[in-house]
Amino acid sequence: MELRFEIRRSNSPWVDSVWTCTSEQVTAMTSVAGVRWGLVFWEQDGRPYAAVTGPETRTSTAPVPEGAAFTGIDFAVGTSLRILPTPELVDGGVELPDTTHRTFRLDSARWETPGADDAEALVERLVKSGIVVRDPLVADVLRGHEPAVSGRTVERRFRAATGLTRGAIRQIERARTAAELLAAGGTAADVVAKLEYFDEPHLARALRTYVGRTVGQLRDGIGGAIALDLDQRLTS
Repeated sequence: MELRFEIRRSNSPWVDSVWTCTSEQVTAMTSVAGVRWGLVFWEQDGRPYAAVTGPETRTSTAPVPEGAAFTGIDFAVGTSLRILPTPELVDGGVELPDTTHRTFRLDSARWETPGADDAEALVERLVKSGIVVRDPLVADVLRGHEPAVSGRTVERRFRAATGLTRGAIRQIERARTAAELLAAGGTAADVVAKLEYFDEPHLARALRTYVGRTVGQLRDGIGGAIALDLDQRLTS
């Protein structure tokens, strides 16, 4: 029983990563907190589906369609849909209507359903059509630039673009990185030091809140299916 992930980082400034996933005898998984919205396409029992997914602020248990195969696009932080602000997607999502095997409907137009290799081409078309937009200030701040506006303005624009605070983004990303390091064999003490957690109980609380796993479960690879690629099958 497992989820098989393949994740490819993207060179597009609009896309963080493109992923595929297949499930084998999995009916439920641990959903992991994440800071990005996305587009997800899948088939189950010969029927196609498409959805917009939102950032998730906590871990939860989610159903997995039996025998489904997924293709997903995780968009860069700071991007959003023109007709569906990211704050409205937090801890939720929207299934798109009228999906066929070849196309899906978004913003009153039909688009060709992409494979993993076609994701950036789809995103480029969505950007050119003005359907996917972004706040450049958010991207600049995430790259370490100091904006010429007040901290309150930065926080307001982060919330508007991402649905999250800068602090929440840091905490979630740090917990996900901690899970990956522990699954790769790192010790709790090493992860605490590397990621600047206050102590091991602080790390344990973060993992419980955002990942739904203990240090021991991550180290031993147990706990059931999880929506995180802990096998590090990452391509570029």
